Amino acid sequence: MDFIDLRSDTVTRPSPGMRKAIYEAEVGDVQYGDDPSVNRLEGRIAELLGKEDALWFPSGTQANQAALLTLTRPGDDVIVSEESHAVWHEAGGGGANAGVQFTVAGRNGLFTADDMIAAVKPRSNNLYAPTTLVEIENTQNRMGGLVFPQDDIVRICAAARARDLATFLDGARLWNASAATGLSVAELAQPFDLTMVAMSKGLGAPGGSLLAGSRDLIAAAVRFRRRLGGAMRQVGFFAAAADYALDHNLARLADDHVSARMLGQMLSQSSRIRLVAEPQTNIIVFDLVGDAPNGQSVAQQARERGVLVSVFGPNKLRAVTHLDTPFEACERAGRILLDVIGG
Repeated sequence: MDFIDLRSDTVTRPSPGMRKAIYEAEVGDVQYGDDPSVNRLEGRIAELLGKEDALWFPSGTQANQAALLTLTRPGDDVIVSEESHAVWHEAGGGGANAGVQFTVAGRNGLFTADDMIAAVKPRSNNLYAPTTLVEIENTQNRMGGLVFPQDDIVRICAAARARDLATFLDGARLWNASAATGLSVAELAQPFDLTMVAMSKGLGAPGGSLLAGSRDLIAAAVRFRRRLGGAMRQVGFFAAAADYALDHNLARLADDHVSARMLGQMLSQSSRIRLVAEPQTNIIVFDLVGDAPNGQSVAQQARERGVLVSVFGPNKLRAVTHLDTPFEACERAGRILLDVIGG
């Protein structure tokens, strides 16, 4: 069976052109700094994000963990949004690796500067884990791919600097935020000390994420990459795929957003479905309400009919559009989901 795979935008397969780029990639040893493909990609990402330097990582989660290790000390407190990736999808890494705790600010995946200020735990009180870092996720995965308002980001980061707090952007899907807002990724990343972007989400590369920031912070992150097991060697194959993705798949992200809006509108027709948020980018998260079947049952019945979705909770599902799910496929998936869920 040919599945319409909406589980994530990480499930894409390399196109023939990307496979050719991988095959022809120049490679070297990253640990000795002589993999030309990786060096070029790091330079390109640093320039795109308006930062001094960038560092390749095998995954976004590892890059996020390295950012925590670089910007905090064990026992520190990190402010995050509700339903953040740092809390829900990194297997407890913040506590296990960096020894930090998280404080949630705001609601529904967003917060303001006032929310952040109210959540800060002062260094002067010995009872508290001192707040030293503010982390923002853009777009916000579990809240339906929401774009974090840039005006709020600018105010939050200014308030953080005034309080000697570091700032980190989990921008795994920053490319989607840029496509949705028309703002460049450099403008979106500018207020932050460190920014992470993923090449396998939306852009279709088979792996790899990059951390970008000042030369000093990136130099510190190199050690933490090794500590976390990310000291790979000839990874120019991944870098070549990422370069190809930037050249060929960046401009088409808006197509995925159109498909997601259409799918969200279709699902909204059912009284048994409540969208967590109106789709702004390529993610639809929805609750099953009333007398709807439970999430596992819906996912299993949809699979039997050729549609794959992610189960985010007993009655919560996620669908993600991407370059391997054209508009017509998303439309067909919507009809199948509506038939399975009813209402």
